[in-house]
Amino acid sequence: MNPLPKNPTSSPAEPVLRCALEARVQTLVDFYRHVQTERMVGIPLLNTALCVEAVGFKWADAAEEGSDSVTESVAEGVLITPWFMSLLRLPAVNLPHGNRVGRSVVRDFGSERFDFIGAHDPAVGYHETCALFSPMNGFTSQQLARETALASLALVRPAPEADVVAPIAVEPVPPRRAFFMARRPDVGAAA
Repeated sequence: MNPLPKNPTSSPAEPVLRCALEARVQTLVDFYRHVQTERMVGIPLLNTALCVEAVGFKWADAAEEGSDSVTESVAEGVLITPWFMSLLRLPAVNLPHGNRVGRSVVRDFGSERFDFIGAHDPAVGYHETCALFSPMNGFTSQQLARETALASLALVRPAPEADVVAPIAVEPVPPRRAFFMARRPDVGAAA
């Protein structure tokens, strides 16, 4: 899993949110590693150059989700496995499936909307996936898969707005002759 960036202007609640996110994402990664080693062994669909990795997970905007608490928040990122790469939405807490497994629902993800399919496992709880690649035989390295995941996220997550700096007013440069004569053009015109 990629480390989360540190923010020097973070709020006191941010370390708690960061720990909650890291714990949930690690549970997700551990589950899919278990699937790889226990359920997928010997299946030709696996790309042996790849491993399970969570990329770019962060909390979605609570306002977008209509939530103001961590227990209702959803983490979003990309999950890479040796057999698929998907956008993934992971609730902050382990939720029951609620008969949503296999059902499609349109969700906001960054600045776009995608069809997500519900999934569930007791270890992870309910989560939703949107396939980017499957199978993964076109990837020759984990680095290439990671770069593709990051590029996918960059396409759907809006870039932070840059601070707008007001332009500085400058005096117009006098014509060359006035400069050498140490006169301003408007001074000579008034005389």
